[in-house]
This record gives sequence, C-alpha cells and structure tokens, in this order.
Amino acid sequence: MKSRTVLIVDDEAAIREMVAIALEMADFDVIEASNAQDAHALIVDHQPDLVLLDWMMPGLSGIELARRLKRDTTTADIPVILLTAKGEEDNKVVGLESGADDYIVKPFSPRELIARLKAVLRRTTPKGMEDVVEVEGLRLDPSSHRVSGNGTPIEIGPTEYRLLQFFMTHQERAYTRAQLLDQVWGGNVYVEERTVDVHIRRLRKALGDPWQNLVQTVRGTGYRFSIQA
Repeated sequence: MKSRTVLIVDDEAAIREMVAIALEMADFDVIEASNAQDAHALIVDHQPDLVLLDWMMPGLSGIELARRLKRDTTTADIPVILLTAKGEEDNKVVGLESGADDYIVKPFSPRELIARLKAVLRRTTPKGMEDVVEVEGLRLDPSSHRVSGNGTPIEIGPTEYRLLQFFMTHQERAYTRAQLLDQVWGGNVYVEERTVDVHIRRLRKALGDPWQNLVQTVRGTGYRFSIQA
C-alpha cells in the first residue's frame, strides 16, 4: 500500500525523529530536511503531499519558505502546517496569512499532530481524486493506492501511478507532454518533456494487455486515455 508523503522541515534532529516515528506509525512516508533551502529542493523534486514546517530556522525562516511556496504556481497547492513555539494570537495570524493551512504550537502530542495533518489533507485533496476509478476492468483505488486489472494486482511505480490517475480522471482528451508535465509532475522545471515518453512506456508495460492500448499516442500532439480505438 502506497502512503502519502510528508516532508518534515526542522533544524532540530530530535524533533524530526519524534515526528517521523509518529508519521510512520500512521502509515505516512517521510522525507526530511534540516533547513529551508534543502526543503525547497526536495519539494520541487518530490512534490510531497504535505509539508510540516518549523517557523524558526537559521537562514531562511519557515514563514518565508511558506510564502515562497504559495507564490509559486507549481507548489502553491501543497498544504503547509507550521510547527512553532510561538503561541500568541498575532503569530498565529501571521502564520496563516503566509499561506499556511494550519498551525501547531510546540509541544504537541503525536496524536494531535496526526489528527490535524489528516484534517488538512482531507480539506486539500481535489474533489474526485479520492474516488475509485474503473475503466474496462482496470481499477485504480486512491485510498489504498492500488491498481488492479480484472481483480489481479498490477505493480506500478509512483510516477506511473500519478500519470494513470490523471489519465483515468481526464479521459478522451489529448494532452501535450508539457501539459502532462504540469499536471503530473507539477511543472518541475528539471524534468525534460521526453521524460514523459519514458514513463508512458513504463506505464504501458506495467498495464500489459489489454489495458496498455488505452494509453494512446496522438501524433503531433502527445497522449490521451481512451476506450475508443
């Protein structure tokens, strides 16, 4: 079962470890950064489902990183929860006005953290993206992150999964490589358009017959997902 990915950004290793253990016990995948600069690179490359961000860090502060993420269209939709020792109401207002989706004051219990995190993810998940999609016996279940064909599990990589989910929820329309990069990779500037072709090949190979034929090449344009020949 594939989990949601959470990036923990805190300059204190002990806090990162405590939070990571709580998240992993709740079936989240975890990546970590000790400063805002490393965090920004990880966010661009990995597009985590949520960022837990410490307010006070040396160099670029968490609040500045939150503002930067919300200004950039490729990262604006990634939910951010600020972790901070600042409990005063003015600070909470500043935190939320920076674009943060929630604000948790240290010290906090792991149970509270997980509950708040799940609540933010529920609010920020695009409508329809948690619904099971089924086409011609090919079934994608976002809640368990599983793909199957006529009831048989299909092993699929994380990028191919996102590509398939996008296709299955946007059928019968042709998309250019640039559009697919924007929708599936989040407009990651480090990814070349030809990378799409590589993942399309991997997706078709994973799906096998007859479902690989649903992922169609549109000459001169890009790709579409269609049940029509």
